[in-house]
Formats: sequence, structure tokens, C-alpha cells
Amino acid sequence: MTMRWRRSAGRRPGAVAAVALLSVVGGVAMPAAPAGAASWPVPPAGIWRTDGYGTVLVADEGVLREYQTTAVGCLEGDPARRTGGDTGSLRYTNDDGDVFTLRATGGRDRASMRVDGSAGDRTLLRTAALPESCAQEQPGDPVATFDVFWWTFEENYPFFAAKGIDWSAVRDRYRPMVDEHTTDAELFAVFREMVRPLYDAHVVVLGGSAGVFAQSRQGTAVPSPELDNRIKEYVERRDLGGRQLQEFARGRIGYADLPGGQGYLRVSGFSGYTDDDTYAADSAELDRALDAILTRERTAGLTGLIIDLRVNGGGSDALGQRIAARLTDHRYFAYAKRARNDPADPTRFTRPRPLYIEPARAPRFTGPVAVLTAGTTYSAGETFTQALIDRPGRTVRIGEPTQGVFSDVMERRLPNGWSVRLPNEEFLTRSGETFDGPGIPPHLPEPVFTEEEFSHRRDSAFDRASELLPTRS
Repeated sequence: MTMRWRRSAGRRPGAVAAVALLSVVGGVAMPAAPAGAASWPVPPAGIWRTDGYGTVLVADEGVLREYQTTAVGCLEGDPARRTGGDTGSLRYTNDDGDVFTLRATGGRDRASMRVDGSAGDRTLLRTAALPESCAQEQPGDPVATFDVFWWTFEENYPFFAAKGIDWSAVRDRYRPMVDEHTTDAELFAVFREMVRPLYDAHVVVLGGSAGVFAQSRQGTAVPSPELDNRIKEYVERRDLGGRQLQEFARGRIGYADLPGGQGYLRVSGFSGYTDDDTYAADSAELDRALDAILTRERTAGLTGLIIDLRVNGGGSDALGQRIAARLTDHRYFAYAKRARNDPADPTRFTRPRPLYIEPARAPRFTGPVAVLTAGTTYSAGETFTQALIDRPGRTVRIGEPTQGVFSDVMERRLPNGWSVRLPNEEFLTRSGETFDGPGIPPHLPEPVFTEEEFSHRRDSAFDRASELLPTRS
């Protein structure tokens, strides 16, 4: 999915800041509440270890500080500043506009954190102090950077076994190539080759001036604005007979009525709906779009709905849930979410948290739905597809398997100022199945935007959906 706490590529603050935070351990000072607020909510303040995610959080003095830990050190993330809250909760916002809400859950020693736009909460466990490594200067040389990079994956990445990767053997092969004289270009090339065999679109190496490395699953393309525009124009010309889509959310959502009472809804992403690009602004824009599309009159007359996710770059899982809520009259299971939480044991995860779709308090369409997917259906496009698997009523998937990346993306800093993104979660079906790697398969396979399809002016998946869904006689 994919909401992340974005971090700059700047270098790490030194030991002074960490020592200053350690000085409050044993009696965390409770800052005064902001003007106009009620009493400061005591339970969420303090020092917390996340259950999974390899982080320790310090909520104090109106600032939320994150410390990213591995077996070989501790690096401080970017802070978020308090922007609200009520009794028993604290809300923080970072410089990228990401919002984090800490809430007391069951006494002084447990809490939860919600990241706006992400599905579900993260469990927080109170701890007495920061790890000692957080008070120590982290070396920034190439060898230390390599070690943090390797341990970050070793302790958090869930899919080595499924992908047949011996990560220890990867270390043994590449670590001898790195020493104090290794250049940035050489180190970046090492990291690139280490993660290339994963073919995981949620793994990204951000190497500053050395470059960026990211890739999709073998045999698939990466969604891009150019691909999105090309496909939208093809759909309008070929499938809609030259008619243009009614567009919303800066063109990321489009709708058209089809002959016979069918509807066509195209969603090319679950983010970037507004200039603000925050979850609050994007969710408001999505509601505006859905109110205009799924009117009471239209939902009463629709015979079937085609939802086209074939070029969808992902974004916020919660926005996908908001669309699913317009497609049901009954509460139902969407998926369960869990994260790796034992650095030494890749088979250990947090307890799965089930998430449910609640019917929206707005006009809803509950009839037959055909979902079009492809290898360019990414991340939140996939969690939305998964959230429709148990939808009451007739739902069929047509096209090709999705990309196969579902987790929120952890962004972890490296000692030399670079950063790396990686997944650490699984999204489970009711039976405990996951689709990471191969993606969600279609019920009805059809080619999607191949050169042969283009050359013969075909759209086999769209046509299959149109034939399958009912029409008015």
C-alpha cells in the first residue's frame, strides 16, 4: 500500500540529540497542552517500541521522534510535530504532511498508532528507555552503511524464503567487495545487485547522486504518467467510441456510462488527487467524485459496473476501502494485516488484524462488478482488489495477475545519508492466503494492452467484462 513516513536523505543528527532524549527516561516530562486544548492526554506520551517495524518512538514536548533500530545501530528519523488530539490521543504531522495518531489502548503500557491513509493500526509497547545504541554515533563509512543495509532486510523483509533467496549468502558474497575506499557509485552498484533478484516493486534504493534503483516483477511494466495517458486515450477511442471520460481527482478517476445500463469506472491511483496530496484532502476529493458518479439515480439504474485498475500505481489503502464501501450494503471482511516482529525469526509476525468494509452512508451500487487487473496494478490497487474478494454479490476479476506488492513501505535511513524502502507486512485472505510475489490472479485470464491487442485494435478484457455483465434489454 502504500502510505509511508517519508524521510529526507540528509545525514543523521549526532549523539547529542539522543542523549538529550535519554535524560528524560524514568520521568518523561509532560508538556503543557496547546492553547485552547483540554488536558494533555497522559497515556500515549513516553517511549514506545513498535510491535514490528523495527522502531522506537519518543512522544514528548509536542514532538514525535522515531529511532530506526537494527542489530548494528540506531538512526534517528525525521520528527513529526503535535498538531492535535483529544483525551487519550496525540496527533502529529511531519513535514511531508503525513499524519500519525497515537491512542491509549488498555492501560499505560499499551497504545496504538494509526498512519493516515494506511489500513489498520500498529501496536505500541511502552519501554523504559531508548536502546543504548541510540546514544552512540553511527559510523557513516561504506562498511557500516553496508551492514545497516543488510541487517535492515534481514530483520524486516518477509519474503526471502518465498523467493528462494539466501540472504546470508548474499552478505557473504558482497560484503568483501566493500571497504573504506569504496566509492558511492561502487556501493550503489553493490546494493542494486543485492536486491535485484527480489524483483520486488516495493524495494527501492535511494542512493542520492549515485542514483535510484527500483524494478517491477519480471515481465511487467512500471506504471507511469506516459503509460497512463496512452491507455486512457486508447480506452476512450476504442472502448468508449471516442467519448471522453468524466474526470475527477486530477484525472486519476474517470467515469463513463456504457450502452445497456453498464458503467465504467477507471482508477489509475489512490493518491495525488489534490495539490495538497494529503490523506484528508484526497479522501474529501474522492468522496466528491463518488458522490458525482454513484448518484442515487445512477445506482438505481446500473446493471453492472466495470472497474478498471489495469494501470494503477497504488497509494493509500484506506482510499480503496472508501470505494469498496460504496459497493456493498453489508459489512464484510476485506483482509487481515500482519507485520514481521522478530528480527531473528522470519516466520514470526504480529497477530493478524482483520479489517472490514462498512457500507458507506451514501448511495451505493451492490450489483455485479467486473474488476480489470494487470501486472501494472500496483500496491493499493491490489489491496483494493483484495478487498473485493469477499464482497457480497457477484464480483469477477478479468485480465492478468496484479503486480504482487501489498505491504506499507518502510523507508529506512542509511548511515551515509542514503535511504532504502522495503516491505515488512503481509495482507491475508480469510483463509490465510497471501498474494505477494505472483499477485492476485484473475478469474478469467485475458491479454492486457499487448502489442498484438493494439495492432488489432482489441481490448479483450474490457470486451469480456461487457459481455459478462447484464444489460437492459
